[in-house]
Amino acid sequence: MSERAVLEVIALSAEDAVAAQSGGADRLELVTDMAADGLTPPRETFAAIRAAVDIPLRVMLRAADGFSAGSREDMDALVAEARALRAEGAEEFVLGFLDEDGNADLVAVERLVAELDGCRWTFHRAVDRAADRDAVRKSLADLPGLDTYLTAGAAEGVDAGLPTLLAEAGRSGEPGYAAQILVGGGLRLDHLPVLLGAGINAFHIGGAARPGGWGEPVCPRAVETWHTTLNP
Repeated sequence: MSERAVLEVIALSAEDAVAAQSGGADRLELVTDMAADGLTPPRETFAAIRAAVDIPLRVMLRAADGFSAGSREDMDALVAEARALRAEGAEEFVLGFLDEDGNADLVAVERLVAELDGCRWTFHRAVDRAADRDAVRKSLADLPGLDTYLTAGAAEGVDAGLPTLLAEAGRSGEPGYAAQILVGGGLRLDHLPVLLGAGINAFHIGGAARPGGWGEPVCPRAVETWHTTLNP
């Protein structure tokens, strides 16, 4: 492996963030409400986490469960929240919307990206629900700041999506495939050898950092196991 592998951990609180960093996390994804698969956290939570750790933070921009941007009013509110988070000091984000046909919702994505003013961002697992993954990638390729796709390769998770992940890794550098692949969604330690062997070097965990379930905080030892497996 030519580059050090990156481990991103979901954090819901400052307690989570401190535990994840102590276990070796390289970056945190900040969310609230995992019952809805992760929504935008309160600004107060972002501020508390930013004060507690010194690793990069990517903040979720998502107002409701699912991958629709919602109504114009919903989008107005999300844009305002993005603006407020930027004012609070947020510099990296996570977002992604699909239209009713399963294509990238370029109107919504471009509107939100314009508010980020060049900040780096991840297009999240909406890509795993897209009608045409390749078309989504190519339609987003020229947007400023996009540097990562969070994906399991399939809506069902990494077990089902492994062939797609390996195929997309093989297209690195092609139009639409310049962004880093960040693998997450049903990811297990036993998936790592084949993914690393394909040149994938970024990984995202949530439940795997909480052996007791989502009702428990991040366990530093669980994160450390992932960190040392990725970077022995």
